[in-house]
Amino acid sequence: MSTPPVTLMVARRVANGRYQDLIAWLREGEQLATDFPGYLGSGVLAPPPEDDEFQIIFRFADEQTLHVWEHSVSRSAWLGRGSDLFAHPTEHRVSGIEGWFGVAGQRPPRWKQAVAIWLAFFPVSLLFNFVLGPLLGEMTLLPRVLVSTLCLTPLMVYFFIPLSTRLLATWLNNTPARALPTESAPQNH
Repeated sequence: MSTPPVTLMVARRVANGRYQDLIAWLREGEQLATDFPGYLGSGVLAPPPEDDEFQIIFRFADEQTLHVWEHSVSRSAWLGRGSDLFAHPTEHRVSGIEGWFGVAGQRPPRWKQAVAIWLAFFPVSLLFNFVLGPLLGEMTLLPRVLVSTLCLTPLMVYFFIPLSTRLLATWLNNTPARALPTESAPQNH
């Protein structure tokens, strides 16, 4: 039986006057993680204007690959380099579908989760059936469903559902989502 992907969610509050340094450090951490086996993706969510807490998300294939990255010398060195850039870090570990929607107590209602998954699944399933329908149409029901789910499930889990939740983050969480700035610091920091 395969193990579900694991998501590590880390919250970091930017130290006063260190906004640009923190942005560079976060990007360095994302780049560092890409070199590790089992790495599936990462992202940084900038805080809303009245806040200073960044959310950093790292996703790995399973608990073991996350553990290797978490206890690596390179990650420890990276954390050391950034220790003066933030205050009061918190971490949450989630696995499976719950990782797409945040931590317990902060997840959107289930109906919104269902809409986000459906919005990812419908167009991909439609395209899959349009392109491969003629080939699969000759198969009986069981092999046709087997082939389609074998193809669609990894695409949905690793790419389209995370993309949908990222694109719908504002609606899902009812809070303004902002893109991570690249050059200028916010006015209130």
